[in-house]
Amino acid sequence: MKIYRNQASFKATEKTYITIGTFDGVHIGHQKVLKTLIDEARENKTTPLLLTFFPHPRMVLQQDVELKLINTLDERIQLLESTGLEQLFIHPFSKDFARLSALDFVRSLLVNTLHVSKLFIGYDHHFGKNREGNYEQLEDYAHTYDFEVSEISEQDIDNIAVSSTKIRKALDTGDIERANRYLGYPFMLTGTVVKGKSLGKTIGFPTANLYIEESYKLIPKTGAYIVQATIDQRLVYGMMNIGYKPTLGGDTQTIEIHFFNLQQDLYGQKIQVQVLKFLRAEEKFNSVEALKKQLQTDRLNAQSFIKQRKPLHP
Repeated sequence: MKIYRNQASFKATEKTYITIGTFDGVHIGHQKVLKTLIDEARENKTTPLLLTFFPHPRMVLQQDVELKLINTLDERIQLLESTGLEQLFIHPFSKDFARLSALDFVRSLLVNTLHVSKLFIGYDHHFGKNREGNYEQLEDYAHTYDFEVSEISEQDIDNIAVSSTKIRKALDTGDIERANRYLGYPFMLTGTVVKGKSLGKTIGFPTANLYIEESYKLIPKTGAYIVQATIDQRLVYGMMNIGYKPTLGGDTQTIEIHFFNLQQDLYGQKIQVQVLKFLRAEEKFNSVEALKKQLQTDRLNAQSFIKQRKPLHP
C-alpha cells in the first residue's frame, strides 16, 4: 500500500476511485465501504484510494473536549492495508484546512489533485467548512466536474447502526465483546514493554508492562481482561490488568500482561495485544494472598474461555 502525507507527494497518473473519512476503528461499516471501493476499482481497472485525516478533525476543532481514538495512526494503517487498499492519502488536518468550503474541497483536492473518477461515501457523510457538504451537493459537483458518486448504506449489527462512537462507549464500559463484534476483529493495544516494579513476579504472576506512547489512544475501562498476542510468530494468551494495583500500593495507571506459558524477556520489544474479554473490575483486596487467590481464579476462567472461543482474527 502506498502512503501519501501531502498533496505535493501525490502524482496521479490515472483516474482514481476514492472514499473519504477518518475511519477510526476501521470497523465493519468502514470495511463495507472499503470492500465496495476496492471491488469496483479492480473491476474497472483503476486504483482505489482512501483520503483520511490526521489529527482527527475533532482533536483540532474541539480541543476543549478530550477525544480518545480506537486506533493509533500506525494501527489504522495496519488495518487499512489488510483490506487490500492500494493507496492511502493521510491529509494533515488543521484549522486552515477546515475552512475550505465544500466546493473548494471537491475542486482543489478531489478533482485537481486526486483526479477522482468515482467517489464512494458512507451513509450520512458530510464534509467541508462547518460540514456543509452533503450527498446532494456531491451529486451536483459530480455533474459539474465529471465524476460519479455512490452512497453506501449503514451497516447494522443487532439492529444497531455501527459507529466509532458506539465502539468507544463499549470500550469505556468494558464491553469488549460488543466492541469486537462491531470492529470485526479484536481491539488492540500496541506499545513497548518497559520495566516495572516486578511485584507480579513476587506472587507468581510475572507481567509485561506495556507503555503506549500515543496519548490519544483509548484505553478501556480499568479491570482484568483476557488477551492474545503474536510473539516471535507464536500465538500466546494471557490476562491483562488495566489499573492502579491498589492492593500493592500503586498510584498510577499501568497496563500489565501476564502471558501463559511464555518464559521470555520482552523488555524493549514492541508488542501488540488483542483484547478478547473483560474478566472483572479492579478491586482492592485485604491481603496479597487474597489477590493471589483471585489471580489464580482469573487464570482458570481465562483458560476455560480460550478453550471454548471461536477465533476472531485481526
